Formats: sequence, C-alpha cells, structure tokens
Amino acid sequence: MILGYAASSASASEWLTNYEMALATAKAENKLVLLDFTGSDWCGPCIALQKDVFSQPKFVEYATKHFVLREVDSRAKTPMPDELSQQNENLKLPYGIEKKGDPTVIAITPDGKIIGEFCGYDGEGR
Repeated sequence: MILGYAASSASASEWLTNYEMALATAKAENKLVLLDFTGSDWCGPCIALQKDVFSQPKFVEYATKHFVLREVDSRAKTPMPDELSQQNENLKLPYGIEKKGDPTVIAITPDGKIIGEFCGYDGEGR
C-alpha cells in the first residue's frame, strides 16, 4: 500500500531511484519507463544531456504524459547509498551498459521489454 502511494505520488519530471517502483508505476499509469544510464557527476555528455534535454520544459511536458523516469546513476564523486549504488550496478548487465557506455537511454515496457534506445550524446537535443 505504501509502495502504491509512493509510486502514484511521484511526478514524471522526477527521476525515480527504485527500478521496481518505476515498473509498478508505469504499469499502474499505462506508461513506459525511460531508463537513463548516466554518470551525473563525471560524464560530460551525461551532464549535457541532462541540461540540454531532460531539464527542458518540452521534455518534462512530454515525459509527464508518456513515461516514468528512472535514473541509473554511476556517480564517481558524490556518494550514494550503498543499496542504490548496488541496484544501479545490477541494472547495467541486463541492459548491456558495460558495452554501450554512458549516457544510454532506454525505453522499456512495464514488464522490462526494450522498445527503443540510444547511446551517447553530442548535443543533438539543442
């Protein structure tokens, strides 16, 4: 019940940090999950993608209608709780991030099926 409330109270412009909650919210709201594999404090293209695309009102408006957002961060400079760091590391293998690198953005169904992805960012969102 608490999970349901927490999931329903998160707005689309907020990047969730719990994978299972993102899937449950997407299922309840009939949306897709957008996974952002990022190195938010060390990866230049990741930082630019956040600034140029994800923080823009047009993206937020679109995402609110279509996606539940899940950030999968691999910070190097800023500490994260161990549980979150481990959860994020565990998501890299199933989605092939070790070969693709950061940033990688993947759209999935609430049951985890990949329906689209892109890797890298060089400012094409400006």
